[in-house]
Amino acid sequence: MMDIKLDPSRDDLPLMANTNHILVKHYVLDLDVDFECQVIEGTIVLFFEDGNRLKQWSRSCKETCQMESNEACTLRTPEPCHIPVTNARSSSSKMGYNNFAICGKGDKDISDKDGNHDNQEQASGISISKYSCDTENHGREEFLLVLDCCDLSVLKVEEVDVAAVPGIEKFTRSPKLTVISEELRNEMVHELVTLPADHWREQLDYFARCSQAPSCGELIFDTDTWSLRIRKTGAQTATDFPHAIRIWYKTKPEGRSVTWTSDQCGRPCVYTMGSPINNRALFPCQEPPVAMSTWQATIRAAASFVVLMSGENFAKPTLLQEGCLSWHYYVTMPMPASTFTIAVGCWTEVKPEADSPSDLEAERSLPPSETDFRYIDVCSHMEYPCRFQCASAITQEIIPHRVFAPVCLKDACQETLLPLIPLCLSAAHSVLGTHPFSRLDILIVPANFPSLGMASPHIIFLSQSTLTGMSHLCGTRLCHEIAHAWFGLAIGARDWTEEWLSEGFATHLEDVIWAEAQQLSHHEAHEHQELRACLRWHRLQDELQNSSEEMQVLRPRKEKTGHVSDSGASVVKHGLNPEKTFMQVHYLKGYFLLRFLARTLGDETYFSFLRKFVHMFHGQLILSQTFLEMLLENIPEEKRQELSIENIFQDWLESPRIPKVPYVHCSRRVCGKNQWVTASKKPFLGHVELCGNADLELLFPSLSVLCFAENSRFGGPPRLKGCRSALAQAGAVTKWIRVNRRPRKRKRGEPEEVFEKLLPDQLILLLEHLLQQKTLNLRTLQSLQRTYNLHKQDAEVRHRWCELVIKHKYSKAYKHVERFLQEDQAMGVYLYGELMVNENARQQQLAHKCFALTKEQMDRSSAEVVAEMLF
Repeated sequence: MMDIKLDPSRDDLPLMANTNHILVKHYVLDLDVDFECQVIEGTIVLFFEDGNRLKQWSRSCKETCQMESNEACTLRTPEPCHIPVTNARSSSSKMGYNNFAICGKGDKDISDKDGNHDNQEQASGISISKYSCDTENHGREEFLLVLDCCDLSVLKVEEVDVAAVPGIEKFTRSPKLTVISEELRNEMVHELVTLPADHWREQLDYFARCSQAPSCGELIFDTDTWSLRIRKTGAQTATDFPHAIRIWYKTKPEGRSVTWTSDQCGRPCVYTMGSPINNRALFPCQEPPVAMSTWQATIRAAASFVVLMSGENFAKPTLLQEGCLSWHYYVTMPMPASTFTIAVGCWTEVKPEADSPSDLEAERSLPPSETDFRYIDVCSHMEYPCRFQCASAITQEIIPHRVFAPVCLKDACQETLLPLIPLCLSAAHSVLGTHPFSRLDILIVPANFPSLGMASPHIIFLSQSTLTGMSHLCGTRLCHEIAHAWFGLAIGARDWTEEWLSEGFATHLEDVIWAEAQQLSHHEAHEHQELRACLRWHRLQDELQNSSEEMQVLRPRKEKTGHVSDSGASVVKHGLNPEKTFMQVHYLKGYFLLRFLARTLGDETYFSFLRKFVHMFHGQLILSQTFLEMLLENIPEEKRQELSIENIFQDWLESPRIPKVPYVHCSRRVCGKNQWVTASKKPFLGHVELCGNADLELLFPSLSVLCFAENSRFGGPPRLKGCRSALAQAGAVTKWIRVNRRPRKRKRGEPEEVFEKLLPDQLILLLEHLLQQKTLNLRTLQSLQRTYNLHKQDAEVRHRWCELVIKHKYSKAYKHVERFLQEDQAMGVYLYGELMVNENARQQQLAHKCFALTKEQMDRSSAEVVAEMLF
């Protein structure tokens, strides 16, 4: 077995669960939310399948696969077939029984100061091979179940007596249960977790019954910084270990998986924030992506609260007692435990003022029953009730959806968000096909949420920052998060370090889906996409210049990507690095790679391929090569040029920065004389005539879009060629620089500059160009603000405006910076640095004031970064 020693103080996130020996197939959570103590407590029941059965299933899959063609075998092998199962013995264990605790209800509480029972191992170095994880009956040590767990108080672990459930005998070969053994209980669990997909209702019912079954013995357990370790006396293999266990536990207020805060109305709430440690501080689980499971949860909270969760059903609360409601959710599609999401708060459901046809359709569209399924094609994933096999789901353009928000944001949601949802859902269906999930909740999360959005199964979190200004930012972000239903959720990365497989795809798709939602013509869509490519090019260049090369690599584990230890444990490279939270290289570099590939293949052919890829790999986990192999097979030989997986790995995924490109020639038609510029040169990004390098045009089409080249540099204004939106923005830059250089009083007869109305993306690019100017006088800044109402624009525009205000010390607009830092916390961290770096006393005072007002509610990672800037 590999001996992985981990230092929690470093920036790699450990995944400790021994998933190669035993896999969680289903979770049943039964929890109470206590806002007074800021804890969530209760039980979680885990149902397992051991490695030997998985190995047999994998072998069966391979035999079936070999009956098909080699190509089909490569593409259609279900993901569990890739799970390596090893029988290697571990090294000798030095742990004795007295290092573990068995604590019953009548025992004296011997928990440590953190609430963990007998948590005696708090070393900074963790060796997962210290304890035995034998999968064969060769050694004398007992089998050790390792779960990912931190910031939890584990109170008790016990085996569940599933044999006590009435009617459970139907899952055994014996009609009568006379002698109950561990083998028989495990057989029952095995039959339960492997029920056919069309028995999902019965399966959920028996999971619920089993979760309430009595205990048949407590188990020995121990915790350390990153894991919970459980064993049973005499159980030497995973096959012998109980396949249904119950864990009694409670979270801690400081736990990093959930955030206790107040909403925009000042009322308490709690939500999972998608933190770097995922859900291991919410419940003990198997974090590695390969541990794909289903779940069901019953959550109790005070009657004034609404519970939202990753679940296929629109949960209706049940009144348990006066002042207490119970909410129940479930999912039948296996997914990594990291995708589980919950939010509890005094949310208000935001409904349209009048029912539209799409709303009525959504109300009638309930999750499909067993009889709804028409098996149109065989899917490649493990068996579950798949919407890609449901005739009604395949044609459903708009899935049922709801919107929740604090009551003070209800009007903003009705005006900005509600009208966009059916348009974006329908557009996503048009681009990608069948919606993988049957319904969608959208929640406007508190101001301290650390990003603009986050997608989870059946639920999307959106920042309040998306509701300001025009609908553009809200629409593009909504499209981004909706795209994650396909890339990131239905199709996940087998190795979390390949984040680009989720974020790169969503970034590339958001433009296409948003253009479809607006019903833009092909020419209009192309113009908008080129403009956004140029914006992203600016951002990527800035990020590459201001980050370490090690953090710019999209596949940091290189040839070890997807590899795990013999037990299944691994690490997520840079998973705990605080810098990574604020980096967009996976979004942007992944976007430009996909843009290049789409241009190589042709947009129509590429998106046709993408739908085929989705149909082939939904419900599975992939690596970069999975996508690239199938893509290259679909590129005609004459278009491939020198494209290969090896080249793409080397140039795009395993190297920092972006692929090196040669210098390009800027023609007389553009500059008036021959000039040589690099693709990354600033401020020039004007149209160029690309000579002898078709790849460059595919890689960086943004070079053909716009921007502005100073007259003095190129001997006259460029005769720009390209989209109208780019031309309008370029003309605005020229005018504003002219205004800034003009004397205080305009000469008699000199015409006043007239400025066209600009779209948000044009405004952003305008402000980015003006940020490159060494000085802007106060008159120019005042005129800018007045002309475009910058303080009322969307958050992306206002961020650039705040940068200008800080750079040029425009004190009259400091109130705009203060407002931004309080209301747009997801985007404000960078501005704190700008306020401090200028070494201006008033600006530094402003930074300290804003941080003092928000630090108690601010996201922990953001607060740590800001504190480092300020102190």
